[in-house]
Amino acid sequence: MRPFSYTRAETVQDAVIALAADPGAQLLAGGTNLVDLMKYDVAHPTAIVDINRLPLKEIEGLPGGGLRIGALVSNSAVAYDERVKERYPLLSSAILAGASPQLRNAATTGGNLLQRTRCYYFYDPSTPCNKREPGSGCSAIGGTNRIHAILGASDKCIATHPSDMCVALAALGATVEVEGPDGRRDLAMTDFHRLPGDQPERDNTLAPGEMVTAIRLEGNHFARHHTYLKLRDRLSYAFALVSVAAAIDIAEGEIVDLRVALGGVAHKPWRDTLAEAEFAGQPADEDTFHGVAGRLLAAAKGQDGNHFKIPLAEKAIVRALRQAASGTPQDQVVKAVQ
Repeated sequence: MRPFSYTRAETVQDAVIALAADPGAQLLAGGTNLVDLMKYDVAHPTAIVDINRLPLKEIEGLPGGGLRIGALVSNSAVAYDERVKERYPLLSSAILAGASPQLRNAATTGGNLLQRTRCYYFYDPSTPCNKREPGSGCSAIGGTNRIHAILGASDKCIATHPSDMCVALAALGATVEVEGPDGRRDLAMTDFHRLPGDQPERDNTLAPGEMVTAIRLEGNHFARHHTYLKLRDRLSYAFALVSVAAAIDIAEGEIVDLRVALGGVAHKPWRDTLAEAEFAGQPADEDTFHGVAGRLLAAAKGQDGNHFKIPLAEKAIVRALRQAASGTPQDQVVKAVQ
């Protein structure tokens, strides 16, 4: 047992002050990831700041049909909220594709953003891992790397981000509201997580003392043409080998707006907005979808054990875009089969 101090924050400012006062402090909300990491002797917080009493548990409507989701809203509450299901069914589908009902009941929106990789070596303190101990090396490079990254990796780390929810949020262009010692700031979802580079121990772009307070979604035209496709080793309670959040705005058979975010392939939810823009005005057909897949995976690079992910991702992107264009998302396909 490693000793740590415990503080129960009554306000957001209380939490920020406690975080800023101790570089080893970590927030406790649902605890579905942090508690595991402490049990595995991977995380060693010197202080725990309990934020469960903070007023961050509401989903609020915004002008223009948007929503603001508090950081302490449970994953289940988001997935089953009628406004989310009606306006952002892609988000609901992605959340329900992850974890188990029990975990979704406990896990929070903010915690989902901050969860850490499920790399085998990260969870094993007996092995070198640059994310756990910077400078020690990456055991996955040249090791067992079937689940690891094919995009955006570095020679320091090839771990992947595990979230399903974050992949959908990236595709939907969500904004992350952050509070810290210097006040509030907004981060685009695509800028919140970072690639490993030379600092794989840093999962995101939060500054010291900052915490997530909410996720903001703007109105969109993707409620009809969307899908979340998750390919994994077993049907439930498994992390993605490859996942695709696809959303298309179509007019007269042509693409007006295209969004594709990938999970299970990089250190962050992978989205290339420049590549997406190249396909505006093109027909929403099979040739275009193959073109999108090729463009998104042009820089993909496999390791010894995960080369299969590249053709798997290509087929998944095409299938997801086909489902989105036809208005038959994966969750409806599964229900029809059942």
